Amino acid sequence: MADVVQPQMGLHFEQVWAALMELKEAQQETDRLFRESKAETDRIIAKMSRELNQTIGNLGNRFGQLIEHLVSPNLLKKFTALGYAFTRTNTRVQYEDANTHKTLAEVDVLLENGDVVLAVEIKADPSIEDVNDHIKRMETLRAYADARNDQRGYLGAVAGGIVRDGVRTYALKQGFYVLEQSGDTVNITAAPESWKPKRW
Repeated sequence: MADVVQPQMGLHFEQVWAALMELKEAQQETDRLFRESKAETDRIIAKMSRELNQTIGNLGNRFGQLIEHLVSPNLLKKFTALGYAFTRTNTRVQYEDANTHKTLAEVDVLLENGDVVLAVEIKADPSIEDVNDHIKRMETLRAYADARNDQRGYLGAVAGGIVRDGVRTYALKQGFYVLEQSGDTVNITAAPESWKPKRW
């Protein structure tokens, strides 16, 4: 009678071990591919973020420049109506330390005569923080003038394409003129009768 061959049921240890090793290698390869993919994705996102920030920054600068071009030409006429006789106007004025050549302050528009200097900060949509920054700028300008024996009074103004009520009120309380875009001109916000501009 012939021997009966029984089919093998189940796997040998070596086969199970080999399958586990293949699975481990596959998992490691998957992890490696995932890390590479994540690194590449992070790199692409970082690059896109930089480009987007630069684009937004450029748009903001261009919009700020547009507001400057709309505001600047009307300033002399408007302040002449208030009794100031400014004889000189400059835009984008930089104040530098004579020794280090480090920029101490930048002023969007500077109106001057022999008695008074008016520094105008222009923003598309000025904020309370912008007003506070302008206060610091005015203090820097006063110190700069004192170091050069410049006895003129320094006045400040905040101008914007849009000026919110809270910002307008705050700027006036700090002694700043507030200039608001209106069509193709700029208007100086009417202040209470008791209001006086602060002289630095």
